[in-house]
Amino acid sequence: MKIGLLMLLVLFLVMSPDGIRRSLAARPSIVNIGAILRFNSTIGGVSMIAIQAALEDINSDSTILNGTTLKVDMRDTNCDDGFLGMVEALQFMETDVIAIIGPQCSTIAHIVSYVANELRVPLMSFASDATLSSIQFPFFVRTAPSDLYQMDAVAAIVDYYRWKIVTAIYIDDDYGRNGIATLDDALTQRRCKISYKIAFPANARKSDLINLLVSVSYMESRVIILHTGAGPGLKIFSLANQLSMMGNGYVWIATDWLSAYLDANSSVPDETMYGMQGVLTLRPHIPESKMKSNLISKWSRLSKKYSYSYLRTSSYAFYVYDSVWAVARALDAFFDDGGKISFSNDSRLRDETGGTLHLEAMSIFDMGNNLLEKIRKANFTGVSGQVQFDATGDLIHPAYDVINIIGNGMRTVGYWSNYSSLLSTVLPEVLYSEPPNNSLANQHLYDVIWPGQTAQTPRGWVFPSNAKELKIGVPNRFSFREFVTKDNVTGSMKGYCIDVFTQALALLPYPVTYKFIPFGGGNENPHYDKLVQMVEDNEFDAAIGDIAITMSRTVTTDFTQPFIESGLVILAPVKKHIVNSWAFLQPFTLQMWCVTGLFFLVVGAVVWVLEHRINDEFRGSPREQIITIFWFSFSTLFFAHRENTMSTLGRGVLIIWLFVVLIIQSSYTASLTSILTVQQLDTSIRGIDDLKNSDGPIGFQVGSFAEEYMVRELNISRSRLRALGSPEEYAEALKHGPKRGGVMAIVDERPYVELFLSTYCKIAVAGSDFTSRGWGFAFPRDSPLQIDLSTAILSLSENGELQRIHDKWLKTSECSADNTEFVDSDQLRLESFWGLFLICGIACVIALLIYFFTTVRKFLRHEPPEDPTPRPGGSTTLPDERTPPKNGQEKCNCRNFISFLDHKEPPKKKRSLSLTPTTPLSNFTALEIEGPVRTVRNGSVVDI
Repeated sequence: MKIGLLMLLVLFLVMSPDGIRRSLAARPSIVNIGAILRFNSTIGGVSMIAIQAALEDINSDSTILNGTTLKVDMRDTNCDDGFLGMVEALQFMETDVIAIIGPQCSTIAHIVSYVANELRVPLMSFASDATLSSIQFPFFVRTAPSDLYQMDAVAAIVDYYRWKIVTAIYIDDDYGRNGIATLDDALTQRRCKISYKIAFPANARKSDLINLLVSVSYMESRVIILHTGAGPGLKIFSLANQLSMMGNGYVWIATDWLSAYLDANSSVPDETMYGMQGVLTLRPHIPESKMKSNLISKWSRLSKKYSYSYLRTSSYAFYVYDSVWAVARALDAFFDDGGKISFSNDSRLRDETGGTLHLEAMSIFDMGNNLLEKIRKANFTGVSGQVQFDATGDLIHPAYDVINIIGNGMRTVGYWSNYSSLLSTVLPEVLYSEPPNNSLANQHLYDVIWPGQTAQTPRGWVFPSNAKELKIGVPNRFSFREFVTKDNVTGSMKGYCIDVFTQALALLPYPVTYKFIPFGGGNENPHYDKLVQMVEDNEFDAAIGDIAITMSRTVTTDFTQPFIESGLVILAPVKKHIVNSWAFLQPFTLQMWCVTGLFFLVVGAVVWVLEHRINDEFRGSPREQIITIFWFSFSTLFFAHRENTMSTLGRGVLIIWLFVVLIIQSSYTASLTSILTVQQLDTSIRGIDDLKNSDGPIGFQVGSFAEEYMVRELNISRSRLRALGSPEEYAEALKHGPKRGGVMAIVDERPYVELFLSTYCKIAVAGSDFTSRGWGFAFPRDSPLQIDLSTAILSLSENGELQRIHDKWLKTSECSADNTEFVDSDQLRLESFWGLFLICGIACVIALLIYFFTTVRKFLRHEPPEDPTPRPGGSTTLPDERTPPKNGQEKCNCRNFISFLDHKEPPKKKRSLSLTPTTPLSNFTALEIEGPVRTVRNGSVVDI
């Protein structure tokens, strides 16, 4: 019986896994975890209170740990002295703990992470250093957002306000250096950069910090990123205020250390707040919840209990609170799976010298991997929001509040969330319920009050007062010196482009010192691609002049707003105006004149044929009929023909011919007007397509981008290109033409062409511009001066100053007015009208064929009248008594047919009826009776 009961008990335990585990591994009554904090810091004090609050809630909740009491052993570390902090942390690791909350310092966290990997003890750290990675340190669990996300939020703010360069001030330790390196990467992704980095030690003296700020004030950037701790950060703000670096034009962005300090401290001195007016800072976003409210409500009691009555909650308090809960939940799952807390010594850890570091006392947590796995699988809602880790070991959905320091408090102006990587005024938890939208157009922040109590967004940079003199490269041109050249007497640079640059600089709100450095010897035009390349290589700080903005150049440098429109055009020689007495014959070629005249005669003859038998206006003597043909034909040219057409065929032919005459007349008028008013190109080139399809030589200006454009974009062989260096060479090359060693056309930019045409009147532009570009000043990538000069150039354009500079240097003569554009008005050829003549000819042939067949049919039915033949005795033979023609030969001979055609066709008779003497008149109503009715008897015709 007893054996049977025992077997049933064993079977029950086997069938109940939970029962087995609980029997094999009983839960301990107390579990110890550790905490490495800096007690005398704001974050350290807040973390201590949060840990105690979490312990109270966990140990009072019977559903967690099932009777096991969780205790935390807290140790103080010195973050300022890395060596002492490291020693203190290692001493703490000699105790047997299964998890550690902290450390809060990145320097200590790096050291302890190596030890935690060896001892298999999970580190629940809220250190934000982005280089602390779970890949390198598997037992490092970050329970607060990483600087990787915070610096992305800072970069988003910089990009949102269109600042391109910033200055970074940071503390010289792992936290500061790694944070700024992360910021540099985030800014680079947005085509921004850190122009000046300056670090300082944690123990920096006041004089050192003053020298630091003075050097920052000399820099061009006015956007300053401050990444440090609360102590040195507040000192820097106070000193910056004394140095007038918290006024108009400055932008200060502090990382989350500032919001953590202001949130946690219940009373901040007024002078401290006054020195931070207009500063932007970030705060890890904590959503509102009932759990958060409960923790805040009991915070005052706990802070007094643990001698931190001056501290309030901050975002770090919520993260630490949830870190303890994450360990407790993981332990509960750990024990449920049969986990045991046991340690074993590491034979490699020996303190041979007998020092204070008892390395042999450090023990390995045997089931540390199991507990780490439970921690990484955490998924619950805490006071900080959703506590869940992604594949990289970071908390999901990191987000930040963007805070503006105003008066004695802070105002939230927006949010940044990694969910969309954008700035928004919508709460991040609201965005989580919607599909991510990464469009930059959706970015928005509320208005910010900037340093100096202004709502106007600062420009973000100034020209530094101690800046070096800018070296500006200027092309020393050989031709077209009106644009830019070197004065041989004074050695200074002058020209249209120089005046535009100096006038634009005069509009800037700060002084710019510079010197012009001529580029090129002045014996030929320099190559502008090399000049732009020197700007990219920092040999020049800028390049000004007649520099075309091309795609290849914009890849490496930034250009200002174009100050003159430009595009490639084709130059070709022109003929002189036609001034001879026979100019009216020029619109048509000889062939066109002949065919047109022939068709006038043909159409006149065709209409005569169609109208001759029925229209009295086309009859008469042979002389009169010939005159009628000619008069009718040529009068149709002016639509002044007075002869009316009566036949349907004649009217059809005439309508088609009048349409042809209308087209010919209109074309002639337009062509004659063009010939008498516009010069004609003496070349077959009419535009870019003719240029590509021809094989003749093409000229271009030395140094111009036109050479590479024609080779790369138009696929024109480089062997066809001829470099020309001056307007005189242009004129000579076009005058000689390709047959005498010249060129068939020249491709150049419009400003040069307009200036050239003001002197050379026998050349014109063929077609229109086939590129659309402009001239601008070249600057290195992301140069703030480029943006301000672009604005100044637009101002010059709006106030008319740009046009006045243009008229001063580039005023053209009257000659150019006739040459600036080209109208292709060549002689009209027969090929252009061949279709019209063909249609008209076909209509004439069809009309004649129809007329011929109709007339033949009438002729065959026709019985020609014959004179009565006298009979013997003086009588005559009646018509019906005539002898019929034999075989029809007499009736169908050509002579009779021609006579038939010449005779006028009798008018059509009206319908008539022949009456007989016996026909009753009552049978006919309203009918014409043929012949006189002489006698009507009893209503009948009796005599006709």
